[in-house]
Amino acid sequence: MTRTAHIQRKTAETQIEVELSLDGSGQARVSTGVGFLDHMLTLLARHGALDLVVRARGDLEVDQHHTVEDVGICLGQAFRQALGQKAGIRRYGHCTLPMEESLATAAVDLGGRAYFVFQAEFPSQKIGDFDSELVADFWQAFAANALANLHIILHHGRNSHHIAEAVFKATARALRMAAEADPRMDDVPSTKGVL
Repeated sequence: MTRTAHIQRKTAETQIEVELSLDGSGQARVSTGVGFLDHMLTLLARHGALDLVVRARGDLEVDQHHTVEDVGICLGQAFRQALGQKAGIRRYGHCTLPMEESLATAAVDLGGRAYFVFQAEFPSQKIGDFDSELVADFWQAFAANALANLHIILHHGRNSHHIAEAVFKATARALRMAAEADPRMDDVPSTKGVL
């Protein structure tokens, strides 16, 4: 079964299109108008072994918030759609990942109940022209729409760019693990029989 999704979302603030393959090779074609988000999505695709296309136009004359959050919403919806009934997946994934002086852990449960915990402080409010608080907003939107239980913890870090990279790479690796096929199980990984 091909685990792919195509999501389109249009509001008065943004126009987003996402194409996703969970069983990709890490290829990304992203254009959001937010350079740092493009960088993070490219990392996400590579470390998550996803094939990802994101096209976004947003009201950047206001600020970057609507675009970043709405891309998170659409990516979460695409992830949920591509997972289908979730039969045979591992369901849980985790990764502790170093990026230079930064160390972050991400843990995820794709069990169908949304919850989000983000314990990471950024030393600077900006990464270039990107508001560092938007990292949490992106993953909050993703978790809510993927119906994922996602916990992200920064153990330490000094450079905000490195912290953001550690968060995105660790989460990519955790999602990759959780979405992978479990060779010992071919049914839904829950005693309920449904996720």
